[in-house]
Amino acid sequence: MRPYIFTIVLLTCSNIFMTFAWYAHLKNMPGRVWYVAALVSWGVALFEYLLQVPANRIGHEVMNVGQLKILQEVLALTVFVPFSYLYLRERLTLDYLWAGLCLLGAAYFIFRRQWES
Repeated sequence: MRPYIFTIVLLTCSNIFMTFAWYAHLKNMPGRVWYVAALVSWGVALFEYLLQVPANRIGHEVMNVGQLKILQEVLALTVFVPFSYLYLRERLTLDYLWAGLCLLGAAYFIFRRQWES
């Protein structure tokens, strides 16, 4: 069970950095030219990769690449929705719920053989 937990924790932290790298400049640097925002985002993204690479290596011990990708997408939406609402002050709609349900369906299908064993 440890590789699963380490993978989930590392990927969650990685997704927090990724979300800030991808979207925080929209709020914090609206008047800056895009390449300044890109350089700052790359600096933040370095921390994402420092967590994401070991997460995938640990996770690949017990999951296949498809499972890792779907897990990452579920965690990405789990991090993105509160970030979008709390940090960027975006309005939440039912579309987030539908997208989340689709990802849960994807997680079910990619992991079902493992769960049935």
